[in-house]
Amino acid sequence: MKPSLSLVLISIASILILLLSPMLGLDAQVNAEIKHRIMTEIRIPRVLFAFVAGSGLALCGMVFQAMFHNPLATPFTLGVASGASLGAALYVSLGLSFSFLGINGTSFAAFSGALLAISIVYGISRFRQGFSTETLLLTGVAISFFFSSLILFTQYLSNVTDSFRILRWLMGELSIVGYGDLMQLLPFVTLCVAIIIWLSRELNLLMAGDDIAISRGVAVKQVRYILFFSTSMCVGAIVALCGPIGFIGMMVPHICRLIVGTDHRWLIPASLMFGGGFLVVCDTIARLIIAPAEIPVGVITTLLGGPFFLWLLIRSRSKTA
Repeated sequence: MKPSLSLVLISIASILILLLSPMLGLDAQVNAEIKHRIMTEIRIPRVLFAFVAGSGLALCGMVFQAMFHNPLATPFTLGVASGASLGAALYVSLGLSFSFLGINGTSFAAFSGALLAISIVYGISRFRQGFSTETLLLTGVAISFFFSSLILFTQYLSNVTDSFRILRWLMGELSIVGYGDLMQLLPFVTLCVAIIIWLSRELNLLMAGDDIAISRGVAVKQVRYILFFSTSMCVGAIVALCGPIGFIGMMVPHICRLIVGTDHRWLIPASLMFGGGFLVVCDTIARLIIAPAEIPVGVITTLLGGPFFLWLLIRSRSKTA
């Protein structure tokens, strides 16, 4: 099937998901006025937020896999999610309560933690070997493990209530009301999407290897700088607002490559639409499966991501055999 036709089908499916998802699970006995308020103040903002967050995570995962030539790279590879999670954990554990420019304290602390992780990874990588992909990747993994251990230490020192709040946040959830969180997230994702579309040719050449990219006139280091900071800021904003939602950034780019191929001119819009639709579906499942209670959406994505990860390993092994 041609990539253009595949992209059209993905887009149609994602739009249908966006239209149908808010209506699922509405109680037929609720009067029309309450239904209208539920739709406009809760369901529609939540679905739009899920779509934007899923699109951002999928797109950043696609970029990381291209940058590192690693099919297992995810948006959380460089420790951004761990930094954000540590910031949120410290905010809860210390009993802080504040807001900053309309941003709630947990999200502000989480985004600050993400910025700290980005700064450390960049600083160490730059100091060691001039921003090489190997140093960047290893530094990110080390920072991620270190911050994860600090999160566990923070949980251990917290009381039962705070420990549960931290655990719940770490599972990732999309329980939002109104359009405030969406408006805070949209600038980060929009800017990131614009930069990645602008660098789509460079991403294609990076996939072929640094030597080929340089021979075709690509300023490899500068492109990596731009991609590193734009994707990291986008991931930091997403994690700060809804917690770490795993596996979307790894699964969706792989599925889209199987559908539209490896050309980033098609892969970028396919990942955007598929990633957004996929997270909306996962959130709908999380909302309905034990209604009226909810499961954190990160639990659903991880349940799907675990088997996919094993399938990917088996597929890679069979190709090399």
